[in-house]
Amino acid sequence: MEIAVFPQGATVDTFDWRISMATVSEDGPFSVFDGIDRTLSILEGAGMALLVDGCEPVLLTQTSAPHPFPADAPTMAKLADGTITDLNVMTRRGRFSHSVDKIVAPVTLGPSAGATLVLCHRGAMRVQNETLAALDCALLETGKAVEISGDGDGFVIRLF
Repeated sequence: MEIAVFPQGATVDTFDWRISMATVSEDGPFSVFDGIDRTLSILEGAGMALLVDGCEPVLLTQTSAPHPFPADAPTMAKLADGTITDLNVMTRRGRFSHSVDKIVAPVTLGPSAGATLVLCHRGAMRVQNETLAALDCALLETGKAVEISGDGDGFVIRLF
């Protein structure tokens, strides 16, 4: 499920950045995207081992840090114990970069020059006069510090 894409209306072949969620229900290869950098986080489920060509295997769980890797490297996924849902952030190398960090409310986010999105993972967060429930997302104003209140945890995604 696509959360946001730039430019608006871009396809998987033409985006500069893309944020999505996906359900993975079986072991297998990831799609290869030439010239793309990717960060993956586990939202639901027991987790999965990520085997990126040329890198040490990594076990991703709901408690592990978001994991960046090149989307043009052959990658295999092996589920730990059943279906998972992941958060996927991708940027086209040379046009955009990104960072993905876990956050726990309350928190203050410093100003950012590029686009910043907040995804509430669990609980609730209050962001710029909007209440985010689990799996809701907000696009923040550029160049301003933002107070996030509530009892939720989630992710801050910066695109620059």
